[in-house]
Amino acid sequence: MQFLKKIQQLLYSLYLTNRYGLMLKMAQDPQEKKKIRLAYSKAQLASLHIEIIIENKEKLPLDGQYLLLSNHRTVIDPLIIETALENTGIFGLWIAKKELYNSFFFGLFVRNAGSILIDREKSQMSGFFADVKRGVQKGHSIFIFPEGTRNATNKPVASFKEGSRLIALKNKLPILPVYIKDNAREILREALYDNSQKRKITIVVGDVIDYRDKIDLESRYKEIFNIG
Repeated sequence: MQFLKKIQQLLYSLYLTNRYGLMLKMAQDPQEKKKIRLAYSKAQLASLHIEIIIENKEKLPLDGQYLLLSNHRTVIDPLIIETALENTGIFGLWIAKKELYNSFFFGLFVRNAGSILIDREKSQMSGFFADVKRGVQKGHSIFIFPEGTRNATNKPVASFKEGSRLIALKNKLPILPVYIKDNAREILREALYDNSQKRKITIVVGDVIDYRDKIDLESRYKEIFNIG
């Protein structure tokens, strides 16, 4: 019975992803895309019966351009972040891996949601940084998971890649750190098998970091959220 519930949930998630992906394909205005991304996030989280709690909400800027950094454990992390930004004017381009662009499940959505492709198999990253610069020049923020991939370890945060700091420096973007405090991977796994119970995930907003701050970004992130 639990397995059937999981299949039903996955099929519904696929339906939502493609439905909103088509809506995003027709939307051109960034704020319209933001609204669609938020509606999608809320619909997916509601189907899982997951509520998002924002800690230090008063530290969340209402507008401006930032390099938003978040830890990363699960596919619903972007939904958590989009929900946290609901009452702001911040629209960001997500840094997305090539696998997501080509994904049967997420491809249509990711390609149209407002994202920048990163292909780490390429020897040269100049095209990627040029895409980031164009996005910033258009007034957008950049959203990135500095660990580079989902953290499957027992550590709260895996090692950061160097690219995040380069993006901030090259584009003079203040850094907005957020931390998904609960283990969203475990909560998602439970919700897929049984969405009858209400579950909560807390995201913590940290102090904005000056892009000129010379302290190691991973160390600064851990210091802000008091994590080892």
